[in-house]
Amino acid sequence: MNQGKSSDIKSSWAVGLMTGTVLDGFIDIAMIRSDGETIDDFGPWELAPYPTDIRSLLAQTLDAARQWQFKGPEPEIFRKAEIALTEAQSQAVNLFLEKHGFKAADIKAVGFHGQTVLHAAPQGGKRGFTRQLGDGAIMANIVGTDVVYDFRSADVEAGGQGAPLSAIYHKAMLGKIGGGADYAMLNLGGVANITWCGADDMVAFDTGPANAPVNDWIRAKTGKEMDRDGKIAASGQVDEERLHRLLSHPFLSAPYPKSLDRFDFPASMAEGLGLEDGAATLTAFTAGAVGKALDLLPKRPKHIVICGGGRKNPVMMKEIAKRAQVEVTIADDAGLRGDAVEAECFAYLAMRSLRGLPLSFPHTTGVAAPLTGGKIARKPA
Repeated sequence: MNQGKSSDIKSSWAVGLMTGTVLDGFIDIAMIRSDGETIDDFGPWELAPYPTDIRSLLAQTLDAARQWQFKGPEPEIFRKAEIALTEAQSQAVNLFLEKHGFKAADIKAVGFHGQTVLHAAPQGGKRGFTRQLGDGAIMANIVGTDVVYDFRSADVEAGGQGAPLSAIYHKAMLGKIGGGADYAMLNLGGVANITWCGADDMVAFDTGPANAPVNDWIRAKTGKEMDRDGKIAASGQVDEERLHRLLSHPFLSAPYPKSLDRFDFPASMAEGLGLEDGAATLTAFTAGAVGKALDLLPKRPKHIVICGGGRKNPVMMKEIAKRAQVEVTIADDAGLRGDAVEAECFAYLAMRSLRGLPLSFPHTTGVAAPLTGGKIARKPA
């Protein structure tokens, strides 16, 4: 698995950046010390707010991407958004380092995920497509460190799903807490993805939606960003007949590897229901999809450790425990940092990329053999 491994890179501090498919207005920034194999230390982390005008620009960009669908030239707004978000995230990194007493020279690399604007999984023997906006060279100049970016393209070009890339970091997290084959790691972002590790195998895939449909439902009906603490869902009733129908979607029983775009399961699944019942049904659907995913694993885990924003929704947590028939532990209660995981992951992947270690694997993204990835923009001389 360690093909092309470079042994001259020791455990170092790296910064990871993540902005999810749910436009919550924040940049996740986290530092870890790692050699790309073990997690040696957790550094600072925080959520840095995007400037308000960038949020609206990104929303327009996502709309343009959905109309584009990888056909014809890219929309002009892509480059405008790419420069704006790269500059905003670069400035956020500089402020973060200064605030926590670090200099650019203390950091080996920044892992810059960028903003996913469109992702299409391979279908019918045809390769998929993916587009993350983010200019590593601009960031390397502003921050003054090496920047690893565009993590997904190499995998997609090699016939992989391009996601999930978090599996190898989730494996390191499970190793840090001593979780064996009875454990899995579940991330609840816009989309949900799971990682399970046996003695000789690592499996990861997108289980279905997480927060995106219910957030979109709440936003469309109330103008609010999300169902905070699951309170709206808690006051509604799950439409069990509709839920049963939704859970028969072929994606949920399809074999892995498999991945989703955040709009593949839209809020319109609840169309015709009231605000509360729609929120309850969409929340239950996320949970039921997790249960179907657990059934696909080589060994059905008894425990899942949950990270990502969805873990803060107590109704979603209860629904997962009930409908997936599994013991649920929030990452923070296991000694991990539930809010920081996705950003930490890209710090970790940056270190792996610098060493030529694989980021994706046959049973995570579906590539034929373990494959490294990420483009490297070197810091200015």
